[in-house]
Amino acid sequence: MTSPLTPSASEGRWTPRLWGTLLVLCAAMFLDALDVSMVGVALPSIGSDLHLSTSTLQWVVSGYILGYGGLLLLGGRTADLLGRRQVFLVALGVFALASLLGGLVDSGPLLIASRFVKGLSAAFTAPAGLSIITTTFPEGPLRNRALSIYTTCGATGYSMGLVFSGLLTEASWRFTMLLPAPVALLALLVGLKLLPRSERERGHGGYDIPGAVLGTASMLLLVFTVVEASEAGWASARTILSFAAVAVMLVVFVLIERRSPSPLIRLGVLRSGPQVRAQLGALTFVGSYMGFQFLVTLYMQQVLGWSAMHTALAFLPAGALVALSATKVGAVIDRFGTARLIVLGFVLMAAGYALFLRIDLNPAYAAVILPTMLLVGSGFALTFPSLNVQATNGVDEHEQGMVSGLLNTSVQVGGAIFLALVTAVITAHAPGKATPQGVLDSYRPGLVVVTLVAVVGLLLSLTGLRRPPRTGRSVVVARSTVQEADKERVPVRD
Repeated sequence: MTSPLTPSASEGRWTPRLWGTLLVLCAAMFLDALDVSMVGVALPSIGSDLHLSTSTLQWVVSGYILGYGGLLLLGGRTADLLGRRQVFLVALGVFALASLLGGLVDSGPLLIASRFVKGLSAAFTAPAGLSIITTTFPEGPLRNRALSIYTTCGATGYSMGLVFSGLLTEASWRFTMLLPAPVALLALLVGLKLLPRSERERGHGGYDIPGAVLGTASMLLLVFTVVEASEAGWASARTILSFAAVAVMLVVFVLIERRSPSPLIRLGVLRSGPQVRAQLGALTFVGSYMGFQFLVTLYMQQVLGWSAMHTALAFLPAGALVALSATKVGAVIDRFGTARLIVLGFVLMAAGYALFLRIDLNPAYAAVILPTMLLVGSGFALTFPSLNVQATNGVDEHEQGMVSGLLNTSVQVGGAIFLALVTAVITAHAPGKATPQGVLDSYRPGLVVVTLVAVVGLLLSLTGLRRPPRTGRSVVVARSTVQEADKERVPVRD
C-alpha cells in the first residue's frame, strides 16, 4: 500500500508530518541503542543492590540480547503480514511498560525477565521502523537521506548511553532502567497521530508457522549458546552439541522455507550479491565494533583506572562525529554509491583498531586514543547507513520488513558472536598474576582479533567493486542494437 506521505516525499518536499514520522522512528532506534549501552556501566551497582553473582549479572545484558537477536526474523515478517504501523506501536508500548517494570523490581530474575521482554519488543520495533522508512521514502536520494539520519540516531544513542549511564548511576541504577519509559511513551503518543497507516499483506498464502517456530528457536539457541560459551567453555560438550543442534535446525528451516507458500524468509532474496554483502558486512562491522568497545572500556577502567564518566567522554568524539554527519551522509551515498563507502568505512575502522594496538600503561590521548576514535567514528558514519541502504534497495515493498529483520539479525548475531570470541581470547591469555601490564598484554590478542574481523569485512566488501568485463560478443551486440535503433529512430537506454 502506498503511504499518504509518499507523494510529498517523492516530490522532494519533507512536510512537518513527514519529519515528525521520521522523528518517531528515530526515537525508537535511539532507545534501542541507548538501552544496550546504558546498562553496562550500571552493572556493578545492580549487582551490589540486588545481591547478584557475576554469572547471574551477565544475564541483565544477555537477556536483552537473547530476546532481541532471537526474534528479529519473526518481527520483520510479522510487520509485513500484520501491518508495520500496528506492529511498531504495539511493540513500542510493550517496550515502555517493560522499562517501567525494570526500574521498579527488587528481584534479579524479575529484572532479567523485564530485560528479555524489552529485547523481544525491540525485535519488533527495529524491523518495523526500518521498513516504514523504506516504504514511505522512495528509493534514491530521499530514502538515502532518511536512512542516514535514522541509522546515525542509533549510533548516537549507543554513544550517549555511555554518558547518560555515568550520570544516572551516580544517583541510582534504577534511573538507567526508567529513562527509556517516558521517551517511548511520548514516541508512542506522537506515532499514533503521525505514522502512516499500512494494510496487512493480502494473498500471502497463510502463515509460515513451522518456519516461524523453527527460525525463532534456532536464533534463540544460537544467541544463547554464544553467550554461554565463555562460561561453559567453547570446547565443552554442551557448547558443541548446542552448535550442532543450531546447524540441524537451520538446515531444516531452509528446507521448510523452500517449500512454504509464504516463507518467513524468501531465500531468493539471498541470490543478490549486494544483499549478501550487506548482511555479511553488517555481521563483521558490528561484530568488530562491539569487541573493540568492550576491550576499550575494560582497558580504560581496569588498567588505567578511569571512571565511567571519563571513559564515556573518551568515546564522545566518535559519537559526536557520527551525530554531526547524520544529515550529510545521504548526499555522499548519492554521489559515490554504497559499495565504495562501505569499503572506505571498513578501511577507516581497521586503521583505527590497528592504531589502538599502540596503547600502553601511559597512553598519549592526542596521539593514540583521539585519532582512533576519529577513525572509528568516521568509519561508522560511512558504513552503517550504507549497509542499510544497500540491504533495502531493490526490495519489493511487501518484503521490506523481512529484509529489515534479516539485517538486524545480522547486526545482533554478529555482535554476540564476535564479542564472545574476543572475550574467549582475552580470557585464554589472562595472566596468572593480575598486574596492570599483564592484563594489558592479555587484551592485545583481543584487539588483533577485532582488527582481523574488520579486515575480513573489508575483503568481502571489495568484491562489490568488481565489474565484469564486457566480452567482444557483448560489444558487437550492443553496437548492433544501437544501429538498429538508429534506423528506427528509437532512443536506447544504457
